[in-house]
Amino acid sequence: MVTAGVFLILRCSPLIQQSGEVMTVIAIVGGVTALYAATVGLVQNDIKKVIAYSTCSQLGYMVMACGIGAYTASIYHLNNHAYFKALLFLSAGSVIHAIGDEQDLRKMGSLKVKQPYTYTMMVVGSMSLMGVPFLTGYYSKEGIIEMAYATYTVEGTMGH
Repeated sequence: MVTAGVFLILRCSPLIQQSGEVMTVIAIVGGVTALYAATVGLVQNDIKKVIAYSTCSQLGYMVMACGIGAYTASIYHLNNHAYFKALLFLSAGSVIHAIGDEQDLRKMGSLKVKQPYTYTMMVVGSMSLMGVPFLTGYYSKEGIIEMAYATYTVEGTMGH
């Protein structure tokens, strides 16, 4: 449901692409959203809120990709994001259930000892979310960053 806005931008891309100013606004809004949501997620104590804010940050990446015309990279990241975010939410649900419906991160600990399989899945999902090389998150984020670098010059103007 949260990716519906990105999908709408992707579907409306032939219209949006007719205006360079609109594309620039979309790219800036996406970039600011990615930075802001990631920053807010750093100070949350609820495990589900942390994951939700990271989702907002990833949506910012996808919107920014649409703003620079990298629609393929955006949809690729959208698909990759669905998989590693599902892994993180399922793992978080397992942790919450195992410790008596507690969601506060400050009250959690020793997950590696109590739930080694869940711990492994959370590490893999988190590493993919961070963009660690050889995981799917790396390739989709790298595609967006590469397209941003190739699309805009140092001066901030379109490189076409």
